[in-house]
Amino acid sequence: MNIPQSSFPRVIIIGGGFGGIALAKKLAKKDVQVVLLDKHNYHNFQPLLYQVSTGGLEPDSIAYPIRKVLQGYPNFYFRLAEVLEVDTSMRRLQTNIGEIQYDYLVVATGSRTNFFGNKNIAEKGMAMKTIPQSLNLRSLILENFEQALLTDDLHERDALMNFVIVGGGPTGVELAGALAEIKKGILPKDYPDLDTRRAQINLVQGGSRILPAMSAVASTKAERFLERLGVNVWKGIRVTDYDGKLVSTNTDTSFEACTLVWAAGVQAVCLDGLDSKDFLCRGNRLRVNEFHQVDGFEEIFAIGDVAQMESEPYPHGHPMMAQPAIQQGQNLGENLVRMIEGKDLKPFIYRDKGSMATVGRNKAVVDLPRFKFQGVFAWFVWMFVHLYFLIGFRNRVVVFINWVYNYIRFDREARLIIRPFKKQYQVNGKDKVTI
Repeated sequence: MNIPQSSFPRVIIIGGGFGGIALAKKLAKKDVQVVLLDKHNYHNFQPLLYQVSTGGLEPDSIAYPIRKVLQGYPNFYFRLAEVLEVDTSMRRLQTNIGEIQYDYLVVATGSRTNFFGNKNIAEKGMAMKTIPQSLNLRSLILENFEQALLTDDLHERDALMNFVIVGGGPTGVELAGALAEIKKGILPKDYPDLDTRRAQINLVQGGSRILPAMSAVASTKAERFLERLGVNVWKGIRVTDYDGKLVSTNTDTSFEACTLVWAAGVQAVCLDGLDSKDFLCRGNRLRVNEFHQVDGFEEIFAIGDVAQMESEPYPHGHPMMAQPAIQQGQNLGENLVRMIEGKDLKPFIYRDKGSMATVGRNKAVVDLPRFKFQGVFAWFVWMFVHLYFLIGFRNRVVVFINWVYNYIRFDREARLIIRPFKKQYQVNGKDKVTI
């Protein structure tokens, strides 16, 4: 990889997400050699992916070059690489661009969509975990409306305009709200010769309420917001199958929709060599101690979505969100320096700063440790927090200008089909392409 030898210990970080970037910043200007590996050369601000999918933002507004994030840091190296295997006995990584030795290894690979083994949904449904996936979803939504103009079959037209979003967490709720606003304010103008009032947005939640990780007040208020926007909220229903048009559930209820978005769960991205059942937990997460060390290893650490640190307040690990990952990265940065200097390590203590979700224009719910509020003020708080955590001054300015423009004009000008979306799946063992 053409990384020079150094007298400083080498810390390899796998993953440029919230945790990996926070750790790298914490190690800046310390007496360590930091090597960050990622298969993308950018950091992706995942909380705003749904706005890329619905044409509110362009992808470069929520992505930032990793090299620029850590520009000017001494002893820092970035390589565009995919890690294939971890050789724990030799302290070595095998990647698609070669192998590299480490003194300390930090796994911050994040998570991916979990379809819970349902191959039909995985093949024919849509995920929204990465920027390419969000762009695919944006193209599919727009293509379906273009196709709806061309068909004389009323059932097919309705299916092309219908949406099913599986999962009532923040991602599902925010996407449903954004689609409802598009249906109300944009589609009638873009498609005046199409009865877009027939478009249905269905949010399907297997549990008894949406936003289950937030307070009951926030859940109830968010549901009311969605219903006022025209979203059909289905609770206590589990989606079991999808053939590309018909969405089947565990009840008599079914939906005809050519767009199914799966936001019902995630699982950690594990690596070969670190996939032993001895330290893997539910959802492929790596079991770590209070110092982020993977069970059985002193020199291998895990942070963020891939790490499961069990404690009394969090028996199944911390929430798979940005804040725990950032705090873990910062704590581990301090601990790595302390470990190298022979000092005692500081146990990680998570400080819950609250959670929030937006349901559309002037509508959001916010749960803070001491306060809970909803409505317009919560919406402004949501915007401020997301702007604050975006990386890069330009990104903050561009996103803010877009939000102001969209608010004043009630428009989303990034609704572009840059590349037509085609999905390959199999029917009776043979490849078939659906558009």
